[in-house]
Amino acid sequence: MNPNILNEFERAIKKVKIKSCLIMSEDRLFFQYYKNRKVEMNPQKINSCTKSILSILIGIALDKGYIKSISEPVSSFFPELINKLADTRKQYITIEDLLTMSAGFDWPEFGEWNFFAPMVFSSDIVKYVFERDLQDSRGVKMNYNSGCSHVLTAILQKTTGMKAIEFANIHLFKPLEITNTNWFEDNKGINRGADGLTMSTVDMLKIGTLILQEGNWKNSRIVSSAWLKKSTQPYYLTYESTGYYAYHWWVRNLNMKTEEINRTEMIFALGFGGQYICIIPRLKMVIAITSEIYEDSLKPLRIIEEFLINV
Repeated sequence: MNPNILNEFERAIKKVKIKSCLIMSEDRLFFQYYKNRKVEMNPQKINSCTKSILSILIGIALDKGYIKSISEPVSSFFPELINKLADTRKQYITIEDLLTMSAGFDWPEFGEWNFFAPMVFSSDIVKYVFERDLQDSRGVKMNYNSGCSHVLTAILQKTTGMKAIEFANIHLFKPLEITNTNWFEDNKGINRGADGLTMSTVDMLKIGTLILQEGNWKNSRIVSSAWLKKSTQPYYLTYESTGYYAYHWWVRNLNMKTEEINRTEMIFALGFGGQYICIIPRLKMVIAITSEIYEDSLKPLRIIEEFLINV
């Protein structure tokens, strides 16, 4: 990449509250920025990027037979709760509906709740989620719902007999040599599927590289390529400014100003405040960003497009 473009990109990210940015292409780290040594050395809150890593873990659990199918009704994991509810439609909500956040619950996280889910104050988050009214039937539309993510970690814990962090350490983090992580829990000992992980920017880059390499890492298969392909397909377009929603990943079309590549796709994890793991397969590029831009989480995305894509 043109050094002048990278210099302009660095000046742009320094003007906002971006704490770190790493860019890799063709297996080479060609851009590195840290606001200070503390950011470089310590794990960062990745907020809702947690959701995308959870999606990988669900795929691994499927590969290994812990979860039979994403078509399985969630009621089979929590029958004592869901089968007693008055709205019988909730009995048919599936794992896939949770992954695409199309379960249909009245959940104004991007509305009146203003990016905050009050479920965190509940003594039983899974119960809180399923006691919410249904606004739509399952599979009709995507509505951003961090409760779906927490139910998924609860399912992962039930099916594997391990907390999500334990399962991740064995099957994802250890193979990728990711060691310095923490995953916060609710008061029932379930890891917070919506936003609970902390990790370094380098480790975020490793996660993105795993996606770029279609589930392979140093000649070892970590997660099936079939799952990654399925889980990063664009399914629902609810928020045009962000992009399509997949299985806890976002997918965005990019218009590129070159004759050779005039249209490509970016797969990305997005966390509140501007945390990103971006994968652009056509360019063989992975980008990891941590930020404190809580007033505009999409700002880093626009900077990427302006300085690295639309050039």
